Amino acid sequence: MTQGYQDQRFTDQRSADQRSADQRSTGAENPYWAAYEETYGVPQQRADEAPAPEGRAPEAKQSEAGPEVHAKQPVAEPDAKPKKPGRDRYLDLLRSIALVRVVAYHLFGWAWLTVVFPSMGVMFALAGSLMARSLSRPAWGVIRGRIRRLLPPLWAFSAVALALMFAGGWDPGKSSDGPTWGWLELINYVIPIGAPPFPWSIGSRSGLLEDTWAVQAAGVLWYLRAYLWFVVASPLLLWAFRRVPWVTLLAPLALTAVVGTGLVTIPGETGNAVTDFAVYGSCWVLGIAHHEGFLAKIPRYMAVSCSALIMAFGLWWASGHLGPDGWDLNDIPLAQATWSFGFVVILLQYSPSWQELPGRLARWDKLVTLSNNRAVTIYLWHNLLIMATVPLLDLFYDLPFMQSESAAAALDTTYMIWMFVLVWPLIGLAVVALGWIEDFAAQRSPRLWPNGAKRGGSRRKA
Repeated sequence: MTQGYQDQRFTDQRSADQRSADQRSTGAENPYWAAYEETYGVPQQRADEAPAPEGRAPEAKQSEAGPEVHAKQPVAEPDAKPKKPGRDRYLDLLRSIALVRVVAYHLFGWAWLTVVFPSMGVMFALAGSLMARSLSRPAWGVIRGRIRRLLPPLWAFSAVALALMFAGGWDPGKSSDGPTWGWLELINYVIPIGAPPFPWSIGSRSGLLEDTWAVQAAGVLWYLRAYLWFVVASPLLLWAFRRVPWVTLLAPLALTAVVGTGLVTIPGETGNAVTDFAVYGSCWVLGIAHHEGFLAKIPRYMAVSCSALIMAFGLWWASGHLGPDGWDLNDIPLAQATWSFGFVVILLQYSPSWQELPGRLARWDKLVTLSNNRAVTIYLWHNLLIMATVPLLDLFYDLPFMQSESAAAALDTTYMIWMFVLVWPLIGLAVVALGWIEDFAAQRSPRLWPNGAKRGGSRRKA
C-alpha cells in the first residue's frame, strides 16, 4: 500500500532533482490491516495544488534570482498526475466474494461450491500478495504487526465460545489426551499455533443450539492457524522465491502429493497442520509471485493452458477419491491443492488492478470496503451466527398466520433460504458490536461501520 502523497511545498530555490526526490519519497508502505485508514482517510492535496505562501498571490511565484532560473527548470507535462494511493479493488472484490461463498458453503453444505469458487485458496493468495508487499519493511516488525492484528479479534471470539462451552458443562481435562494436556491445549484459543480443543457434542438436540455447535463454531479456527504459520514463514518463502521461483512455487504441490494422498501419514493435528500448509502453500506463494511481477512475465495463453491442465488433473484425481460428501474438495487434499492453484493463477493473470470498481460493480463498493475492513470478524463469527438463525426462525412457527399446515410447510421448504437471508443482518450486528476490535488491534480509531463513506454520507477520496 502507498501511504499517500504528502503536501509538497516547492520553494523558489529548490531544484528539479530535489522535486522528483520528494515525489519518490511518498511510496512508503503501510501494514495490510491499516490500509483502509489511509485509503479512505483525509483527502490529500496534490503537489500542483499546493497553496501559495501567505501574503503572496498564486500567480506571483517568482524567484528573486530572475526568470533565467525558471527557464532552466523542466515543465511538468499537463497529464502527468501522481497515481492515487489505495487498495487494489479487484483483489478486494475477490476477497468479498470468497467470504460470501464461505458463508453459503457452511450454511447449505453444497459440495459443488468448492469447485465453482475455491475460497480458501483465493484468500490465502490475496494474503500472500499483501504480505509480500509489506515485507519491503523489516520482517520482524511486519510479522509482529500481523500477529497483533490477528489476536484481539480471536480473543473476543474465544471468550464467548469458551464461556458457552463451560456453561454447557464441558471439561477439557476429560479429553482423551489426559487432563493436563487437555487444559494446556486451551492456549490455542489465545495463540492459534495448533488445533483448539472442543467437545464434539454439548447440550442437547432440543436445546437453543444444536449439540454440535461447538464443532462448527471452533472448526473455522484452522484458517487462523494456517494463516499464522504462513505469516511466520513468509520472509523465508519470499527469500526462496526470489532465488528459485519455480521450485518455491511448486514445492507445496509436491508436498501435498506426499502427505495429502496417504503416501506418508502424519498422525493427529500435526498431520492436519502440515497438510493445510501444503495444500494452500502454493496459493500463498502465488500471491507473492503476483506481487513480484513474476506472473506478468509468463504469456497469458501459456499460464491459462497450463493451469487448465493442472485443474483437469485435480478433477480427475477427485473423481477417483470422492469423500463422504462426494465432490467436496475439502476432503480431497491433492484435488483441492491443484484445483485452487490453477484457479488462482487464472484470476491473477486477468487481474485488472482496479483503483475503483467499474461500471455496475461500483454499486457494491461500500459493501466490498466493509467486508474487507471486517474480514476477520465476519469469518470468525459467521458459523456461530448461522446456528443462531435457527431459534430465531423457529419463532415464526408460533405466529398466528403460520398456524395452517400450508404456511408451516412453506416455511419448512424455504427454511435454508431464510437462514441465508437472516444471517446477514446478524453478521451486520456482529460487525457493529465486535468489529471495532480489529481497529483496536490495528491501533486505529474504532469505527462502527467502516464502509469507506464520509460521515456526511459521501465517500472520502484518497
